[in-house]
Amino acid sequence: MPQNGVYDLLKMLDIALDEGYNILKYSVVNKKEIETLIDRIYAALPVEVQEARVFLKRKEELQNEAQQKAAKIIQDAQNEADRMLSESDRIKAIEREGTRIKNEVIAECENMKHAARQEAENIRLQATEEAVKIREGAELYAQQVLTSLENNLTQLQEVVKNGQIYMERLRSDSVGRYPTGANVQTPVRR
Repeated sequence: MPQNGVYDLLKMLDIALDEGYNILKYSVVNKKEIETLIDRIYAALPVEVQEARVFLKRKEELQNEAQQKAAKIIQDAQNEADRMLSESDRIKAIEREGTRIKNEVIAECENMKHAARQEAENIRLQATEEAVKIREGAELYAQQVLTSLENNLTQLQEVVKNGQIYMERLRSDSVGRYPTGANVQTPVRR
C-alpha cells in the first residue's frame, strides 16, 4: 500500500480517538474499531518496517527472558542467602546482588534496544535509497517513452505532409488534363 494509505489510516485512527467519550482524563473509545485500524496500519507498512517490528518483538522477548532469568537468579540467591546468612546480612546481600543483576539486565537491554534502533534505521535508509532508485528509473523510462513518441509523431507528420503534397500534385495534374465546365466542348451530332 502506498505511504499515503498509512497516513489515511492514521487519520482514521485519529478521528476514531476524537469520537471517543472523555471521562475525567480518560477517553472511552470503540476498542474493536481501534484494533481494526491498528491491524490495517500494520498491514499497510512496508515489508522493511514489518521486519523491523518482528526484530523489535524478538528483542522484547529476549528482554522478558532476561528479566525472568534475572528474577530466577535473584530468587535462587535469596534462597541461598536465607540458608547461609543471618537476617540482616541476608537482606544486605540480596539488595547488593539484586542491584548488580538489575544493572546488568538494564545495560544488556539498553544494548539490545540500541542495536534494534540501529538496525531499524539501516532498514529505513535502505528502503529510502531503493525508493529513490525506483523513482529515478521510472522517470528515465518515462523520458525515453516520451522521446520515442515524439520521434514517431515527427515521422508521422512527415508522412502526412508528403501525402498532402502528393494529393495536391495529383489534383493539379488532373485539372490540367481534364478541363472543367465551360472549357469542355461537346461534339455536335449531325
